[in-house]
Amino acid sequence: MSLRLTDITLTYPDGDSRLTALDQVTLDVPRGSLTAVVGPSGSGKSSLLAVAATLITPDAGTVTIDGLATTGMARGELAELRRHKIGIVFQQPNLLPSLTAAEQLQVMAHIDGRTPRTVRRRAMELLDAVGLADQARRRPHQLSGGQRQRVNIARALMNDPTVLLVDEPTSALDHERGAAVIDLITRLTHQQTSATVLVTHDRTHLTAVDRIAEVRDGRLRLPAAAR
Repeated sequence: MSLRLTDITLTYPDGDSRLTALDQVTLDVPRGSLTAVVGPSGSGKSSLLAVAATLITPDAGTVTIDGLATTGMARGELAELRRHKIGIVFQQPNLLPSLTAAEQLQVMAHIDGRTPRTVRRRAMELLDAVGLADQARRRPHQLSGGQRQRVNIARALMNDPTVLLVDEPTSALDHERGAAVIDLITRLTHQQTSATVLVTHDRTHLTAVDRIAEVRDGRLRLPAAAR
């Protein structure tokens, strides 16, 4: 397994008590597979994604990424882990308005000290993979909403992450573009062999994913065959 959540419990302050966001959640995601996590607003989906991304430390339980348990890691160690092992596709692309599509990807890898030629080649490979090689020099305002989301996905893959975490990627897209984005994430998961978790409230486009898990009231329910 490349991503393993084991007995994760997460609570938040709620007046004089605490609200349970995740209640003993366990989830294993192998490389090259996509697990969609569905559930209504407030069910714990976003909390699960934040814990998997090591952005929030749970009250109890263990997050293991590529065989490495994150329990007890310092903040700097977690940042290093995210840079090398985790790709995050945020709900909103948040592209830098002054950068071209290719530069959006390249800036991620320059932080990691790679050579410019290697960075440019990798950026173009990924833009080609998401169908945007011919849009590499365009800036965000020159791209459609679906194209911006595809740049967002390519950017998350720039550092060859072991784990890919995707947050509501179709929320701002119409039906046709939403379906195309889910198909793209599914295809790239298999091609790039990442362990992918996709959080969504919309089940419409999930026919091709490997597994669907449901979160309700902080508890995760998996299909019988996946237990």
